[in-house]
Amino acid sequence: MSTDQKIKSAELPAVYRYAYLISGFLLVGIGVIGIFLPILPTTIFLILASACFMKSSLKANEWLKNNRFLGAYLRNYQDKTGLSITAKVLNISVLWLSISLSAYFLTDELYIRILLLAIAIGVTIHLLMIKTKID
Repeated sequence: MSTDQKIKSAELPAVYRYAYLISGFLLVGIGVIGIFLPILPTTIFLILASACFMKSSLKANEWLKNNRFLGAYLRNYQDKTGLSITAKVLNISVLWLSISLSAYFLTDELYIRILLLAIAIGVTIHLLMIKTKID
């Protein structure tokens, strides 16, 4: 982080820094939930949390970036290294399993099942378009 960014975050009034800090942790929580729910995108919430932390607490931002479980999401996005083939297969498999189970067990409405199918197709296309990282 540059000196300018450190100074800018220090210039914010305390109430704003606390609001950004609380928002950052809420976004991290939503991102963690997104790991288990395929319709919530984990990475974007972690990116937003990182942006909030950069304005409030450099220590919290470093914690997020270096976190054993969550840091990889940020690093892969920031470095544009992509997803491994294993991660793609696992993500798409979990996506289709959870969407299928939801459509079968949780609703009888045809329009909701069609919506779930459309979401699954859209997320699958998105995952397939992400660069494949070669390990």
